[in-house]
Amino acid sequence: MTRTTRTWGLGLISILAAGVSSTALAQAAAPPAADPREARIDQLESEVQDLAAEVQDLKRGQAAQIQTLADVQAKEPAPPSVLTTLANGVPSIKSADGRFTANFHGILQFDAGEYNQSSLGPIATDLRRSGPALGASASNVDLTHARKLKDGDDFRRARIGVDGKAFGDWDYKLIFDFAGSGVENAGQLYEGWIQYSGLKPVHLRVGAFSPSIGLEDQASTNGMPLLERSVVEDIARGFVAGDTRTAVELWGSGDHWLASAALTGRVIGVLNTGTATAVPQSFGDQLGVVGRLAGTPFHGEDWLVHVGAHGSYLIDPPNLTGPTAAGLGVAPNAEVVAFSNTPELRVDGTKLLNTGNIPAKHASTTGLEFAAQKANFLFQTEYDYFTVNRTDVPSTPTFSGYYFEGGWVITGEPRVYNKQTAAFDAPNVAHPFSFDGGGTGAFELVARYSDMDLNYHQGAAGTAPKPTAIRGGDEQNFTIGLNWYPNQFTKFMLDVSEVQIHRLSPCTNTGAGVNNTCTGAVLWNTPVGSQIGQNFTDVAIRSQFAF
Repeated sequence: MTRTTRTWGLGLISILAAGVSSTALAQAAAPPAADPREARIDQLESEVQDLAAEVQDLKRGQAAQIQTLADVQAKEPAPPSVLTTLANGVPSIKSADGRFTANFHGILQFDAGEYNQSSLGPIATDLRRSGPALGASASNVDLTHARKLKDGDDFRRARIGVDGKAFGDWDYKLIFDFAGSGVENAGQLYEGWIQYSGLKPVHLRVGAFSPSIGLEDQASTNGMPLLERSVVEDIARGFVAGDTRTAVELWGSGDHWLASAALTGRVIGVLNTGTATAVPQSFGDQLGVVGRLAGTPFHGEDWLVHVGAHGSYLIDPPNLTGPTAAGLGVAPNAEVVAFSNTPELRVDGTKLLNTGNIPAKHASTTGLEFAAQKANFLFQTEYDYFTVNRTDVPSTPTFSGYYFEGGWVITGEPRVYNKQTAAFDAPNVAHPFSFDGGGTGAFELVARYSDMDLNYHQGAAGTAPKPTAIRGGDEQNFTIGLNWYPNQFTKFMLDVSEVQIHRLSPCTNTGAGVNNTCTGAVLWNTPVGSQIGQNFTDVAIRSQFAF
């Protein structure tokens, strides 16, 4: 091979090598093909950055709102721990959790009445009497004329108080009364009790209150259809139950039933304020039991039928005289019972019915109750039977009484049946009276006939009473009433009553004090067995405000 050929060969190889190198370099310098995953990653990174920016904006906004709320709270007071309300017009206070409450109450009943008796004659010829056995005294009886009942006025009820709950399960009530019958009181504890209600529907109450013993007994005095309860029910409730009675009671109620049982003691007296005389202490408080079972077994949308039974038993009468009774005209350690009442108006407090003290070891009452309501019409009745186990003579006196009562709410509102008391309260006023709004309030028309007989073996007129005789009297009342409720708190009542009282003199002679029914400073001067009752008509108006 010649040098020239070798030279051309080497040159050609160099040229080919250079071409290959240039192609390789060109291929190395060129960018690779685009990967779609890298574009998606870039997009996601951009979105994350945008979200991070939005989060930062939200954080700044929330921080601003929190600061604003903090500024507002710093300027405003904290939520109250005690709430004050005026629900349904009753002022009350309660804790924020509702476990502690205090409701304030006020009741004012002002009565004005007139007893239309016939003209009173001399005591020798006019034989109508009140007499010492009826609660009269030389200070309120004309010694030369028959008893004239007091026309005028009085505050029948004037009460203030508070009730509520504590710790959720405990109820309480404290009420004071400054009114009375015929005259006002200096002040008296009317109700004061505590009650455990943590085992509903059962409740346990202890203190001073009126244990349940009937329809009229448990109806609120603020909503009574007539000024006073019937004579028979007032006597029955005041025997072992009644107002201001110390007691412990277990009771329960449901939608259509009520059951109660109570152990009762004395009636608490007026407060010794320094200006009023306290009730004399007895030598032994009485002890009794009271029970009631009632309900509405038949009922519908706008009607119901109420039935019930109640009773009381005097286990141990009060001891009025103690171990000695010298000069008192009664036996030592005398345990006695007595039944008495005024007519169904209390402007005059004279008790024209009165058995006087009956020595007794035990006594009892048994009662039945019935009511039927249809819309704004109501009829109710009760009957009570009384038995006394007498100790001075072999005898078991019995007495009885009843009433019939009907009511019509002219403006259409029904009376409210209270399931917790199994009794009827006042109607809810649908259209309160207002000159501006045109409401008239509610109007109600009521009528009642009642009869209470406290005579036992009374004997014939003109004869002396036998040893077993009790001449407490027999009273019939026929009353009609018209009530106007301008609103839930105000009430005006007009009652007209025809009263007939038949009673023979319990004295065995004329003049003062041969037996214990006629002992006293007042001279009766009535012929033996004479009629000392009377007939009269009374008219009364009540103005009431209660919340």
